[in-house]
Amino acid sequence: MGTHGKTPSINRLLQRRAKLLGPNVPTFYDEPLHLVKGDGVWVWDAQGRKYLDCYNNVPHVGHCHPQVVEAICQQASTLNTHTRYLHEIILDYIEQLLATFDAPFASVIMTCTGSEANDIALRMAQAVTGKRGVIATDHTYHGNTTAVSQLSKNMPPLGGYGEHVRHVPAPDSYRPLGGEAGTAHALAFAHQVQLKIDELEASGVGFSSLIVCPYFANEGFPDLQQGFLEPVQKVVKHAGGVIIADEVQPGFGRLGTHMWGHQRIGLKPDIVTLGKPIANGHPVGAVVTSTDVMQQFRTAFKYFNTFGGNPVSCAAALATLRVLQQEQLMDNAHAVGAYTKNGLQRLAQKYDVMGDVRGAGLFFGAEMVLDTNLKTPATDFTNRVANAMRQEGVLLNKLGIYYNTLKIRPPMCFSREHADLLLQTLDRVLETTPVQV
Repeated sequence: MGTHGKTPSINRLLQRRAKLLGPNVPTFYDEPLHLVKGDGVWVWDAQGRKYLDCYNNVPHVGHCHPQVVEAICQQASTLNTHTRYLHEIILDYIEQLLATFDAPFASVIMTCTGSEANDIALRMAQAVTGKRGVIATDHTYHGNTTAVSQLSKNMPPLGGYGEHVRHVPAPDSYRPLGGEAGTAHALAFAHQVQLKIDELEASGVGFSSLIVCPYFANEGFPDLQQGFLEPVQKVVKHAGGVIIADEVQPGFGRLGTHMWGHQRIGLKPDIVTLGKPIANGHPVGAVVTSTDVMQQFRTAFKYFNTFGGNPVSCAAALATLRVLQQEQLMDNAHAVGAYTKNGLQRLAQKYDVMGDVRGAGLFFGAEMVLDTNLKTPATDFTNRVANAMRQEGVLLNKLGIYYNTLKIRPPMCFSREHADLLLQTLDRVLETTPVQV
């Protein structure tokens, strides 16, 4: 092994990256992976070792799905240009995408990334309200443009936050605001939002929008009942604000029971943003809204995206949506997700360190704690478990307010057989990894 436990070939790649890409380019795991091939729920490294991918939602319908690959190749060999020329495939895709939404969603802007989509959503809210103030949770992530990077407290922007940004405590079902779960927790969260609305209005900036992931994925996907966000919705609407639902992680059937996370929790947003999984790895994003909001945005801003909505990207997105529906992958997420979550709950009975098992569909995990009574975060242990799983050939990771929650979010073709392998490997790793070192 090379320095820091890495092979010489990995060290050479890291050195090249540092030279060509600059320092501090992030990688997963203490010993980063050099992947060369993917198929379904599997990936292979440069040494030919096979790994079960329980983490990546970018290849939503499976790595290198042949139907998506064929659609990309066929369109790329026919025509690729921007949307100032007319082409039908963008319209075909948007029609089929909108069919998965409820009223009043009727209009879409195609982008290349979720970051761009969220950037547009903030401008849409500004066009509707005439104000700039935006509220997000204190443990969220909505992208990396200058505008949306202001929303993340995990990576504070140089120069500090703008006067138009406010943060509220993230919902936490394991340690609920106000000390009580259910309605009390929901009201406590809404109260925090109201306080920040009042601050923005008093400052003269004014309140424009609340942006949330309706599954609160980066916050550790807390267990929240349907209707949890109803008090927040009332607060925002009473103030004349706009609700933006970032569906980059929970969308496209990932949660098993509904196509979109906002449908599952009962939220009625004004704008929905999409990204990563939309085209199975091809760089595509989208903003979905009502005709009225779109008209106000198009009147206030002259927006054009050279690559957003190009024929090849739309072909990839359309093929991904069709595979999702034809292979009934949302139903699969519901059934296999419930099966796997049940397996995690059995492991929690065996290992006290698994303080809270939660999730929905094919997005689940467990919060690790040093003491189940005090709920002391086992952050270092969680990191060691993720790295040990990687060494055992299963890829997952961690997130949450304290970075002590295992994040398991495999491609949607994940089966019970794959779940069994995940659970068996996790059992073995938990048995052999000391809680404290």
